[in-house]
Amino acid sequence: MTAHQPATPLLDLSRVKIDPGTALRLAANLALRRQILPLYISDGQIFVACANPKDTAALQAVERTFGKRVVAQAAEPAALRRVIEEVYRMSADPPAAHGQTGAATSPTEDGDPEGAVALTNELLHAAIIRQASDIHLDPSRHELHVRFRVDGVLEVSRTLPRAVHAAIISRLKVMAGMDIAEKRSPQDGGFAYRWGSSAQPRTVDIRAATLPTRYGERMTLRLLGLQTAQFTLERLGMSSGDFAWVEQVMQRPHGLVLLTGPTGSGKTTTLYAMVRQLAAQEPLNIVTVEDPIEYEIAGVAQVEVEAGDKVSFGKALRSILRHDPDVLMIGEIRDRETLDIATKASLTGHLVLSTLHTNSAPSAITRMRDMGAEPYLLAATLRLVVAQRLVRRLCQQPGCRKSRCLTAAEAAALGLTDTEHHDVHEPGGCVYCAGRGYEGRVGLFEVMPIDEDLSARISANAGEAELSAELRRRGHQTLRDDAAAKVRAGLITAREALAAVNYF
Repeated sequence: MTAHQPATPLLDLSRVKIDPGTALRLAANLALRRQILPLYISDGQIFVACANPKDTAALQAVERTFGKRVVAQAAEPAALRRVIEEVYRMSADPPAAHGQTGAATSPTEDGDPEGAVALTNELLHAAIIRQASDIHLDPSRHELHVRFRVDGVLEVSRTLPRAVHAAIISRLKVMAGMDIAEKRSPQDGGFAYRWGSSAQPRTVDIRAATLPTRYGERMTLRLLGLQTAQFTLERLGMSSGDFAWVEQVMQRPHGLVLLTGPTGSGKTTTLYAMVRQLAAQEPLNIVTVEDPIEYEIAGVAQVEVEAGDKVSFGKALRSILRHDPDVLMIGEIRDRETLDIATKASLTGHLVLSTLHTNSAPSAITRMRDMGAEPYLLAATLRLVVAQRLVRRLCQQPGCRKSRCLTAAEAAALGLTDTEHHDVHEPGGCVYCAGRGYEGRVGLFEVMPIDEDLSARISANAGEAELSAELRRRGHQTLRDDAAAKVRAGLITAREALAAVNYF
């Protein structure tokens, strides 16, 4: 039996998350001919978008394919056709190794007896549809496990026979410009993958890394900048007060602005959002030094650090300062030399944006002192430190979230009181989030603007505890405060919040 929902509004397909493992099980010619697209499976039902929810023959064909009851929802025909073409029509252009144009071919794969090319393209395409940031190919004794990282969480995509492992890895090595004969040493490479419909082709840069394991080489692929372009400072999740501080500091002509947090906390995304906003405001000479370049920004000179010694952070920065930049973005301050150049550049009239690995905003001061920065120099140059984390955002569609009461233990951990009046939410599931209950991620922020008083404290070697106490006295939010506010607002779950700020 099939069902449709004629009273519901048309699906906004630009916001619908598609499960590629579901969509790609339907024959492409059927989807294109009958204009029907499987979206996800939940509770024994297959949810589909279609141009005509009353097309009984098409719905029954889907039901026979999946063996599940079909729930159909109408979508605007032209938009649906574009999405179907994007999902099912692979780009005919060959991938380009190392981001260059040109074919990547291998004499060892003539005839493609194992279907390695088609299967590899299918895996890459599925990851793009799922909006994954990483693909993990992990061999075991009998199988090859394919996992995607989506919204910061690993999920199983497919489990393939062990026999296809070598062919897929070899194919990806060729695409990434690696040595296919070398299997005992780690390798790095990259390529540009073209995808999408013929009318609207797109390109995503992919970085590849191999690692020898007991059962063969594992490979990790990072899809660079697939979603970064969507984010502006306004959309990152800062409170209005924190956003005002950031905007105010960015209007200054010089100084050092730092984003802090662990790997995967969204620091680079925030840096890109800052650079894009600065580039859009007024004519500026903006130069970046990155490892790697994750997203191309129009009007910005971007320099990529190489694995060898030809273009290191230090060499690139010393050269860039001779090119009269107004704004300098450094992907990461990772050593004393980079820190020294960054602080001196900010002292001599440049606005410098960068990242640092620390847990909180005040701890950035300690970290830079440990790296050899003089307190007086930090006090003179530092203008803003922003600590951040990324957590999964609950789907905000009506009826998707489930409400419950906050427990006393959760409230205490989040620094909240009066738990009787705190309703919180858990993930539900709807067509817009592929039944998972989450829709993207949102940032948690701790903003520390450096005024004259804090500069004086930093110059006098104030510790983290003193700086933190002063920020709280002024009413600035900590990461935990921001997490608690987003829990109460129904944006994130209490579990996600506590996992992100559990160092307190």
